[in-house]
Amino acid sequence: MRKIAMTSDNHFDVNQLEVATVMAQQVDYLLTHGYTDYLIAGDLFNDFTQSVAFVEKIAQQLQPQCRVFFIAGNHDMVRGADFNELQSPVIPQYAHQKMISFPATDYVLIGNNGWYDYQFAQVPNKNSADFMRWKKAFWIDGAITQPMSDIARMDLVLADTAAKLQQAAALHKKVIYMTHFVPQEAYIAHNLQQPFWEMANAVMGSPRLGTLLTRYQVTAALFGHTHFKYPPRQINGTTYFCRPVGYGTERRREWRFGTDFISEWRACLQTLELK
Repeated sequence: MRKIAMTSDNHFDVNQLEVATVMAQQVDYLLTHGYTDYLIAGDLFNDFTQSVAFVEKIAQQLQPQCRVFFIAGNHDMVRGADFNELQSPVIPQYAHQKMISFPATDYVLIGNNGWYDYQFAQVPNKNSADFMRWKKAFWIDGAITQPMSDIARMDLVLADTAAKLQQAAALHKKVIYMTHFVPQEAYIAHNLQQPFWEMANAVMGSPRLGTLLTRYQVTAALFGHTHFKYPPRQINGTTYFCRPVGYGTERRREWRFGTDFISEWRACLQTLELK
């Protein structure tokens, strides 16, 4: 049996945490509770090199009992890596565009950082250029450079995901899918009276990804990005997991279950057991 722990949006730097202390606390909890795999669905730091370093160190401390796999969220992409590096294998624990087996089960992990295509926005009379200008002016992603449009980048996500899902189906494998961005409309909060938030919905993710996961009957999908916390939810046969830790700063207090980071992390940690 595999016992999988799932998290996202730890935001160590934004939360101004002592990383070594937090890492020790996470390692102790994961080992004590018998987890065999730890999945991190993006947004560890605002710097990819720091995220990679963290994953390498925690993986060393968890071995051989517990494996670690992560993908990059938009915050991880702000500094420390260009588009080509983000598309490369980087380290064994980086799950982007990889299919990874869970030993002694018929399950595989398929990972993809993900992206967005503006389709979640309900803003009339806006086009791609309008969304791009808004992103550059108001959203952290404006600092991320890429050699293509957001629509084209989302097309890459879908193409690679479809190829991996086809491969998994040919091998008769069940799929756990990990991404950062939102794949289902059910997780989008609309407020047509607040144009800023409707524009923000444009960069939340893509419903096309959810359609793809349904088509291939994916067993479970993990994502983050929303900073809203949800119980597991089944949509069209796929169980979705989204309970990001989020910010615990004075300006943005998103913690709901604890008064400190590790309490919130434990409460937001989700478990999936594979037999």
